[in-house]
Amino acid sequence: MFLRNKRIYTLVLALIMVIAIAIPSASFAEEETVKITILGTTDLHANIYNWSYEDGVEKEDIGMTKVYSVVKKVREENPNTLLIDNGDTIQGTILSDDLYNFNLELKHPVIDVMNYMGYDTMTLGNHEFNFGLELVKKIQEEAEFPILAANAKYKEDGSYLVKPYEIKEVAGVKVGILGITNPNIPRWDGPKVEDLEFTMPIDATEEHLKLMKEEGVDLIVVAAHIGFTSEYGGDGADEIIEKFPEIDAVLTGHAHQTENHKIGNTVVGAARDAGRQVVRFDFELKKNEDKWEVVDSSVEIIEVTEYEASEELKEYAKEYHDKTLDFLVEVIGQASENFAPESEIPGIPEAQLRDTGLIDLINNVQLKATGADVAAAALFAPASNLRAGDLTYASIFEIYKYPNTLVGVEVTGKELKDYMEWSAAYYNTFTPGDINISFNPNIRVYNYDMFQGVDYKIDLSKPAGERIVDLRFNGELVEDTDVLKLAINNYRYGGLKDMGIISGEPYFESDPKSLRSYIADYIREHGVIEPVTDNNWEIIGVDLNHPLRDYIIGEIKAGNIEIPTSEDGRTINIRGINADEMIAEGLIPEEVLKEYNLLEEEAPVEEPAPAEQKYIVKPGDVLWKIAEKFNTTWEKLAEYNKLSNPHLIFPDQIILIP
Repeated sequence: MFLRNKRIYTLVLALIMVIAIAIPSASFAEEETVKITILGTTDLHANIYNWSYEDGVEKEDIGMTKVYSVVKKVREENPNTLLIDNGDTIQGTILSDDLYNFNLELKHPVIDVMNYMGYDTMTLGNHEFNFGLELVKKIQEEAEFPILAANAKYKEDGSYLVKPYEIKEVAGVKVGILGITNPNIPRWDGPKVEDLEFTMPIDATEEHLKLMKEEGVDLIVVAAHIGFTSEYGGDGADEIIEKFPEIDAVLTGHAHQTENHKIGNTVVGAARDAGRQVVRFDFELKKNEDKWEVVDSSVEIIEVTEYEASEELKEYAKEYHDKTLDFLVEVIGQASENFAPESEIPGIPEAQLRDTGLIDLINNVQLKATGADVAAAALFAPASNLRAGDLTYASIFEIYKYPNTLVGVEVTGKELKDYMEWSAAYYNTFTPGDINISFNPNIRVYNYDMFQGVDYKIDLSKPAGERIVDLRFNGELVEDTDVLKLAINNYRYGGLKDMGIISGEPYFESDPKSLRSYIADYIREHGVIEPVTDNNWEIIGVDLNHPLRDYIIGEIKAGNIEIPTSEDGRTINIRGINADEMIAEGLIPEEVLKEYNLLEEEAPVEEPAPAEQKYIVKPGDVLWKIAEKFNTTWEKLAEYNKLSNPHLIFPDQIILIP
């Protein structure tokens, strides 16, 4: 009996062992998983404090001090968190551009703060190159994290300017971060990057993804300082995602536009500028033998307005902030009145519809500094203005946001006109019925230049490329073969040359002195400045005299009609408000149409005329008797039937009765 039971026990034990071998261990224990979070910032533009130096006020929606509060909270939630930046980081405020970016001996405040915040990587943006390669080298040395750009190489030997990618190990997971900078940098900073070659993002991605995979990365992240869609062709993140679906996450930037979506298995995120938002990528990975696999991923956009600014970081960066405030205290002059006129239509800047003292000031400063014949300049923001009262350096920053330098270059009359036509494409072709002039949704406000030194008209009845008419210099029509000296900023010079619109080399370069410095010098020299406008240009080919124009403008002011804006919110007034279309769509009340005599009156219904009758003459008939029968006169019958002798009619003759 004992032996029998022993045999049964042995058999059962053996069976259990067989089952144990057959069933994976995962059935008895939880599979190994890990959660990794990646926080991304982009286009911070040197906004360390949540402070506007131009306005002198604290802001609730910007700043690295706000971002740091987000970072600390997320790190508490998940210690497996990486923090990466996507470029346009060290430029953009008075703190950076006017105090530190030209002084290579001083520690850079933005990099210092990024070190304190514990950044893991940073990708170079286009504005990192505004101040030349020496500054790029400097921040690379100071950063306690790798700076990345896989598509920026030296022409001479093919070596990389900075590291192409970085691999970070987090909880045993190899996270590969590939940095892609903007390939269009030569358009904007040509002379400053003449030693470099910038390859297309998709080519650089293909090359380095292969290398990263060979190093055994488990999670692939691309931090690309390009927009989600292409700007000039071949430079959109969407193309990278389509070709390389194995990428787990793409952080885009440059466009200052929020992105938050998933394409296949790739999560895509982008944040607005100045630290207004933080991109959060979350990944769940599961161990499969010796390889980690992403089993779930998501992307979230965090608004910094929901967080208090970090007092800890404020204290750390106080030295830099206070130095900037001290710099701005000095009054350099006064404005007698506002330089930009009030807009007739709210939301449509008057300064882009006609010549103003604001743009004339900038252009006149450029003409004086370069000795040029013609100058061109744009507004960097629709609300740009020099306001009546004391002027400080912050005032200049408001009208000229970027640290551009001045360039003087000789151009032919044809090159000048081609440049002006390129600029005039900013406007939409006028449609009859429009009550306003509208702007091309694909062109930013800072790409519309207005010209000084020549007289010209822009005909918006014509298509783009055929709009500049009656272009004159010193009263004479500009001929294609004429040669003129042109003053523009370095950014525009690089772009125009890259597009093949102008070909000449500069006869004047102000680098490193910025145009802002020239404007400041001008204000100091004059003490009190007043807006002066010579009205050297005007828009023609439009008819803004629609009877409903005043009514519609009133509705806009009342908030009942909105000015159309581009999807990304960066271009305003993208479509004309057409009164005729509004009437046709029934959007104008009947009483308003009556008031302006625009209501179509119904035409009176006319009774149909009686049909013509035929009368066959009988023997003995005379015309007057026939007329009596049909209640008419013999004279009318004679005239109607064209009878030469009304007294002579014949039997069987047909008389037509009207």
